[in-house]
Amino acid sequence: MPRAVEPSPGPPPGPEFHTFTAVARCPRTGALGIATATRSLAVGARVPHVRMRLGAVAIMAIADPRLGHMAMRLLRQGYKAPAVVEALVAADPYAEYRQLAVIDDDGFAAARTGAHNRDWAGHHVRDNFIALGNVLVGEAVLDAIERGYDSEPDAPLEDRLMRAVEAGRDAGGQHGGQNSAALLVYADKPFPRVDLRVDVHDEPVGELRRVYDAFRPAIDYYSLRQVDARVKPLHESVPGGNY
Repeated sequence: MPRAVEPSPGPPPGPEFHTFTAVARCPRTGALGIATATRSLAVGARVPHVRMRLGAVAIMAIADPRLGHMAMRLLRQGYKAPAVVEALVAADPYAEYRQLAVIDDDGFAAARTGAHNRDWAGHHVRDNFIALGNVLVGEAVLDAIERGYDSEPDAPLEDRLMRAVEAGRDAGGQHGGQNSAALLVYADKPFPRVDLRVDVHDEPVGELRRVYDAFRPAIDYYSLRQVDARVKPLHESVPGGNY
């Protein structure tokens, strides 16, 4: 009978992910979301996984999106965030190469930084919030992400997450800079309230801010339009938005 292949202790195949991320739940509204930036391309296609009234999950550092799908299935079965992280680690032969972050709909938060993540790598966890990253210039990046998120506690979740990822960038981000960024937020509907991506750009966080500022006045409009086809066109519903 063939033996199981043990994972190599060396660097895994595939691209490196140098990523910093904020994962959060608003205790006031129950909204869940993630803001993330990385040196690799199209981070929004791999790292963030969010579902209404279920949870927010970030899979980082050699991200495997299948782990995000598994995490959502576990949350749907009633697993809380710490148990989800334990289950993901048990199911993944490359767990030491990954970073995981999970916040469930009750605000429980859990994260793990595998031993083979490249320095500097780590995470900060508290109720309803996680900051984490790998190949960072230092832990000060996570401190800045927390400060950015906390700077306006009464603001909508998407505003706070945008400030968090900007603060991480301004604190140095990761070695080599960033090429892509994403912002994903779910509120009280089974579709995202905000789902914005910059897949390749010389300054993706700045470009994400530009796109977000243009989209922000229309957030409520698009949320309504998906459930009520009778709404007026955007340029009539949101005057002065240059739409």
